[in-house]
Amino acid sequence: MLKSFEHVGMTVSDMDRAVAFYCGLLGLRLHLRKTMPDGSQVAFLDAGGGMLEVFAPASGAVRATDVPEGAAGLRHLTFLFGSVAETFAKLEAAGVEVKERPRLAYNSEVLHKVAFLRDPDGILIELAERTD
Repeated sequence: MLKSFEHVGMTVSDMDRAVAFYCGLLGLRLHLRKTMPDGSQVAFLDAGGGMLEVFAPASGAVRATDVPEGAAGLRHLTFLFGSVAETFAKLEAAGVEVKERPRLAYNSEVLHKVAFLRDPDGILIELAERTD
């Protein structure tokens, strides 16, 4: 029987930069961070309803590319906030790359407002807000 969503794993080019973005700017909490015998690093970041496993190879990684239309793959990571506008303004002021400014969600049955930005490695991040 399913208990809950556990985590999504992803690769980043720089662990310090990823932790600064996801914890420092988005508000996730660092649960575990360690260096593996091969020099790569792994961290588990608690998002409140599941975790983000971040893996940084010792040799680094190239910038992410978006999943092409018609191809299977992870399209974006979505994080829920009390106010998309406030969170977006904070991230924009910090120099985060903007993809799409805050707007009403197309899936209004689920979400109220959304915005899209990119993390330091180009991974698409959706900020979401539900109607109270």
